[in-house]
Amino acid sequence: MFLIPCPHCGPRAQTEFHYGDDARRTRPADDAGADAWFDFTYQRDNPKGPHREYWQHVAGCRAWIVVERDTVTHEILSAAPAKAGT
Repeated sequence: MFLIPCPHCGPRAQTEFHYGDDARRTRPADDAGADAWFDFTYQRDNPKGPHREYWQHVAGCRAWIVVERDTVTHEILSAAPAKAGT
């Protein structure tokens, strides 16, 4: 278990959160071809080291946040409210 510092509620166990997605990915345009949507849906990197992720505080304020987490150590480097386009 590790703690995620919710910007609204303070540090909470990661069990209160739901992983959303890789915060670095860009959604294809609505009219993009099938190959672009296949890649977006199924092709994933498995990064080692610092990584930006979307998490939702489902057992708390329900806010979406962007967490930068080291995927090797699970150390949380930063957490901030998610904004459109982040």
